[in-house]
Amino acid sequence: MRVSDLFIYPLKSARGIALPAADIDAYGLPGDRRAMITDAQGHFITQRELPDLARIEVRPEATAFRLLMQGKTDISVTPPQPENRMDVTVWKSAVSAAVADPESNRQLSEWLGREVRLVFFDGQARRTANAEWAGEATPVTFTDGYQILVTTTGSLKALNADLAAHGEGSVGMERFRPNIVIDTDEAWPEDRWAAIEIAGIRFDLVKPCSRCIMTTQDQLTGSREGPNPMPAMGRIRMSADRRVPGPLFGWNATPRGNGKVTIGDTVNIIEERPEGWALKRRAAA
Repeated sequence: MRVSDLFIYPLKSARGIALPAADIDAYGLPGDRRAMITDAQGHFITQRELPDLARIEVRPEATAFRLLMQGKTDISVTPPQPENRMDVTVWKSAVSAAVADPESNRQLSEWLGREVRLVFFDGQARRTANAEWAGEATPVTFTDGYQILVTTTGSLKALNADLAAHGEGSVGMERFRPNIVIDTDEAWPEDRWAAIEIAGIRFDLVKPCSRCIMTTQDQLTGSREGPNPMPAMGRIRMSADRRVPGPLFGWNATPRGNGKVTIGDTVNIIEERPEGWALKRRAAA
């Protein structure tokens, strides 16, 4: 097995950036989910509520953070001032974040048709993953909950096979917004992986990822009119474990070291959970 793709999402819920290689540190992939859009009260906003976020392209630059959207004038965001801060929330986490300059926030609010704030996870921000799953004091940025999302090509192939069998089209891996994609022949082997090693770095697969309406959205347009993977996940990937309810695709992973991962790197399984993950049985046709 080898790494087939690497992605970061500098602005949470905006378009991803494909990478040929990526450094790994305690937070995951540097640059991943380091910026986020919130409402005026600091509550995070994603494609779940605002599908147009899928239309925003991010270009990190040496002295700026450039946002692009078709038909709009680019927004060049200057580095935020550390003293300009607000408390924001990501699910149940409260974070002190740096706030973008007023002009950038004004332009972004015009783009999205509502008052928003662009905030940054800077050197003063602090947040940790759920210790029950990831262990004590494992740091995260503005991700939904964990440092890295791992998916496999074999699992996507199996999901698309079920979609095709029901005349429901097919979807690409971008619908699931992974960080590390592993090329596998087998479907769902990740359910049995407790830990893998890539380029000398251990990654603990700590919790399966339950999926939501974002997987139904085209990741370039935000449209929900195309093929929808939710019915297939409902048929073949419904969790039977109450701790993680709903349809599952991919696993949240916590890195246990620093290093660099490159496309083509070999993936080794170093610890397994033979029981896999409990799924609801598929109803007979």
